[in-house]
Amino acid sequence: MMKRSPWLGLAVLALPALLVSIDVFVLLLAMPRIGAELQASSTEQLWILDVYGFLLSGFMITMGTLGDRIGRRRLLLLGAGAFGVASVVAAYSSGPVMLIAARAVLGIAGATLAPSALALISGLFPDPRRRGLAIGVWMVCFMSGAVIGPVVGGLLLEHFWWGSAFLLGVPPMLLLLVLGPLLLPEQRHPNTKPFDLASVGLSLAAILPFVYGVKELARNGWSPLPLAALAAGLVLGAAFVRRQMTAGTAREPLLDLRLFRDRGFATALGGLFAGTMLTGAMMVFITQHLQLVDGLSPQTAGLWILPAAIATAVGFQVAPLLARRVRQGWLMAGGLLLSAAGVAAVILIPADAGPLPIIAAFIVTNLGMGPMVTLATGIVLGSAPPERAGSAGALNEVSGEFGYALGIALLGSLGTAVYRAVVDLPAGLSPQAAAGARDTVTSAVAVAAGQPGDAQGLLDAARAASTTGLHVVAAVCAVALAGLAVVTFRMLRHLPPLTAAPAPAEGSADTVAADAGGR
Repeated sequence: MMKRSPWLGLAVLALPALLVSIDVFVLLLAMPRIGAELQASSTEQLWILDVYGFLLSGFMITMGTLGDRIGRRRLLLLGAGAFGVASVVAAYSSGPVMLIAARAVLGIAGATLAPSALALISGLFPDPRRRGLAIGVWMVCFMSGAVIGPVVGGLLLEHFWWGSAFLLGVPPMLLLLVLGPLLLPEQRHPNTKPFDLASVGLSLAAILPFVYGVKELARNGWSPLPLAALAAGLVLGAAFVRRQMTAGTAREPLLDLRLFRDRGFATALGGLFAGTMLTGAMMVFITQHLQLVDGLSPQTAGLWILPAAIATAVGFQVAPLLARRVRQGWLMAGGLLLSAAGVAAVILIPADAGPLPIIAAFIVTNLGMGPMVTLATGIVLGSAPPERAGSAGALNEVSGEFGYALGIALLGSLGTAVYRAVVDLPAGLSPQAAAGARDTVTSAVAVAAGQPGDAQGLLDAARAASTTGLHVVAAVCAVALAGLAVVTFRMLRHLPPLTAAPAPAEGSADTVAADAGGR
C-alpha cells in the first residue's frame, strides 16, 4: 500500500477550511442582493444569516463524538458531500424558505468539518512539534477567509449573480471527496455502547437558545426574550452536564467530562475561550472604526486589515518553532502580554489619527495571540486520549464560537452604552434625528447622510463618542488579557518545550483501531 504523506493530507484538509471560511464572509456582501431578488422580509434575511451559525454551534459536540465512533474520515467525507449538495441548492434557491433550509443543512454539515479535521491532524502528526506547525497552517487557512472574503465577494458579485457566493465551497468539497480516501487515514474508536440520543437532544436544547440569546443581545441590546433564552440555555446546559456525569456502563456520555480533570486541557480551553472573546470583540470594533470613523469602504477596510491577518499567520507559524526552545506556558503568557500591550495602545489613538496607528496596534495584538491559539489547540488535542480526539476538536471549536459571540454581546453592549452616555450632539436636530444619532454611530452616520446642509458637526460628535467607547472597551480588554496571561503562566508553567514524540509501537491498540477503520 502507498505510504500516505501527512503534509498532503493536511493540504486536503486546509483548502476546504479556507474556502468555506471565505464562503461565510461573502454571504454578508451578498445579502442585500439576496433580499431584493428573493423578496425576503427582514426576519427571513436574519434567518438566512443566522441559521447556519445556530446549527453549526448546536451540532459541533455531537459531530465530534460521532466521528470518534464511526470514523473521522468517514464523517468528514459525509459532511463534505452534504455541504457541497446544500451549497448548490442554496445557490439556485427560488425563495427565502428554500434558502433558509439549505443554510440549515450547511450548518449541520459544517459542524462535521472542523472537529473531524482537527482530530485527523492530531492523528497525522503525533509528534507535538510537527502537530503545532500543522495546526498553525490549518488555522491560517481557516481564518484567512475573514480577510479574503470581502475582496473575493466584491469581485464575484460584480460579475455574477448572488448564488455564485454559495458555489465557492463546491470545488474544494469535490476535491476532498476524491483525495480524502487516498490521503487521509481512517481513525475511529470502536464502541459497543448505544449512542446517547437523549444527550444529543439536551445539547441542542441548551446550545441553540443560548446562542440565540447571545446574538440577540449583541444585535438589539438587553431585552426580556434574549435573557429568557439565555436562562433556558443555562438550565438545560446544567441538565446536560448532569446526564454526562451520571453515564454508566449502559451508555457512553456524549461529552466525556473527565477531559476537564487534566489541568492543561481545562486551562488551554478556557484560555482559547477568553482570548477569542477579547480579541474577537476588538476585531469587530476596529473594523467598525475603520469604516464609520475613518470613513473607509468595506473593501478598503479589508485591505487595511490584511497586514494584521499576515501578522496572525506569522504568529501561528512562529509560535510552534519558538515552543521547541521555550516552555509553552511562558510563551503563551508572554504572547498574551504582547497582545495586551497592542490593545492598550488603542487607548492612545485619537479619532482623527487615521487607519495606520490602529492597524499597527492590531498587528501587535494578533502577533501576541499566535502562541495562545496554536499551542492551546495543540494542548487540547494532545491532552485528550486518541479515542476522544474528535470530542476534543469539537470543544476547541465550540469554545471559540461561544467566546466570539459572547465577546461581541458583552463588550459590544459596553461600547454602545459608553457611546450613548458621552455623545454630544449639535443643536438643531429634530427629535427623531437626535434619537437616531444617539442610538449608535452607525445610525448617526445614516442620519448625517440625510441631513440638509453641512452635517460635519454631527459626524464629528458621533465619531468622537464612538472612539471613546472603543477606548473603554480596549482598556477592559487590555486588563483582562494581562490577567489571562498571569493565569496561563501559573497554570501551564509546568509544561515543557515541545519535543519529538516516540514512535508508537507497531500493532498498538490505537494503530490497530485506525487501520481497521480504514479497511
